[in-house]
Amino acid sequence: MSDHDLIIRNGTIYDGLGGAPFVADIGVRGETIADIGRITGKAPEEIDAAGRIVAPGWVDIHTHYDGQATWDSRLQPSSNMGVTTVVMGNCGVGFAPVRATDREALIGLMEGVEDIPGAALHEGLQWNWESFDEYLGALERIPHDVDVGAQVPHGALRVYVMGERGRLREPAAAEDRAAMRRLVEEGLRAGALGFSSSRTIHHRTVTDDYTPSFGAAAEELIAIAEGMAAAGSGVMQYTTDNADEEEEWSLLCTLARTSGRPLSVSMTQQPSAPDKWRRVLARIESGRAAGLKISAQVPGRSIGLLIGLQSSSHPFIDRPSYQALAHLPLAERVERMKQPDVRAGILSEPAVGRTNFLNAMIGNYDRIFPMGDPPDYEPDPRDSVGGLAWRTGADPQDVLYDAMIAHGGRDFLYLPKSNYVSGDLEVVRKMLEHPYTLNGLSDGGAHVGLICDASMSTYFLTHWARDRARGDRLDLARLIRRQTHDTATAVGLRDRGLLRRGYRADLNVIDYDNLQIRPPEMRYDLPTGARRLHQEARGYDATVLAGAVTYRNGEATGALPGKVIRGRKPEPSAPPNTGC
Repeated sequence: MSDHDLIIRNGTIYDGLGGAPFVADIGVRGETIADIGRITGKAPEEIDAAGRIVAPGWVDIHTHYDGQATWDSRLQPSSNMGVTTVVMGNCGVGFAPVRATDREALIGLMEGVEDIPGAALHEGLQWNWESFDEYLGALERIPHDVDVGAQVPHGALRVYVMGERGRLREPAAAEDRAAMRRLVEEGLRAGALGFSSSRTIHHRTVTDDYTPSFGAAAEELIAIAEGMAAAGSGVMQYTTDNADEEEEWSLLCTLARTSGRPLSVSMTQQPSAPDKWRRVLARIESGRAAGLKISAQVPGRSIGLLIGLQSSSHPFIDRPSYQALAHLPLAERVERMKQPDVRAGILSEPAVGRTNFLNAMIGNYDRIFPMGDPPDYEPDPRDSVGGLAWRTGADPQDVLYDAMIAHGGRDFLYLPKSNYVSGDLEVVRKMLEHPYTLNGLSDGGAHVGLICDASMSTYFLTHWARDRARGDRLDLARLIRRQTHDTATAVGLRDRGLLRRGYRADLNVIDYDNLQIRPPEMRYDLPTGARRLHQEARGYDATVLAGAVTYRNGEATGALPGKVIRGRKPEPSAPPNTGC
């Protein structure tokens, strides 16, 4: 009889606390880590990790798999990137609680805010729930390749309580506020990991309306915070444009103080206000000094748009000659675009309507970059479309056009939207080194036609610790801690994120020297054949979830041990030592 179900031998252990790595074996029994050290026995399954890094599974606290998780067991592209736990229901959008009469509104909200095709949501969502508890139950009926946690979204909550008045952003009456308070408390007691809200003008519904939670009054949010205090659990996640301003900051502090719960705000550097992030961090420092548990969620790179013939938008998309071809299959479209008369027409025409903000950036060629293989997320401005045109004496429109039709039109160009004002990622490095920031904003499962940032977890390891050539690098052990222990504890999951005896056996075995992100690709595998951006990486020898190997060398094994997380999890006590 073996004492272990799985043994990982001779790996270089990064335990998730940020300390120096060490070589050891890891023995797994059931769903937990039983031993770490020199293990002399054998197990039915063993992995030779000599020369490999062994780290906890990544815990991604900012995803949008709310719909996909109800019909798909594989939450890619997160699960094939070493992520073992996802938290969804961010930015105030989600699908519970919901009345049958409001399903269409919630689909339109998710489609508009997170760029998830409405047709796919209509086809995929079964709507076999109304309450948040029932939604978690529906998720539990589907096996997954990651553990799934969810938050109560403000948009769905408001529409459930107020109906059309909530969707149209009318003020909540006293009875509305009382109902929201009660439902948030019920959701948290049923297992929600928190509550989220959006207060940004950049989040719009599919009909270009503001989200239901935009501009919600302080009294409404305070009532919700009181519900969280009554439940005694959960976190608060906010997306807001004005965290640096006195009135908004005062409200955030009131919510953190009233609820007694941790609160995080999304934070990036925007070109229109390049120093605002510094003011937000200064506010957070003052809040921390006052005893409030407030943090900023930050991404590991620019939030960048992927421009191409398969994406939701590109600089030629509203030109009449292109619109005449847009319905054609990709291969036929590219062949037509190669014809001199078609090319001349597209390049000479103005856009019609300019319905997409990308068209306003058509002349900003110095901000559009070929991605390459491996993709470069910190490109030198000299390698931009504008830089290439200047060096070759070509018209930048021609350079852009050629790049879009190359390789059968399957390639993408990269347009950094945030965190790239200075033409590098120095601002991100400073954010990541701040003690009150959290790794977040990967948006896994969202923006499926224009953004694919679920690879950020891998990018932290490759770019920041190993490959960066345009500035200082960061410590690998500290980066691993940031996306394991730190993210797990930030949302109350103290049973994972560390390689310690008694903790969840969620881990990655990584061929670090060969770890590399692959270029993004478009797949058409959502319900109704709708598209979604996907990305893979090489170098993950194995990903283990709850003691089961879910991925080997990037390929799914068929194991689906993922569970729905209901509520916060305490730190485990170590099991008895088996004498390894």
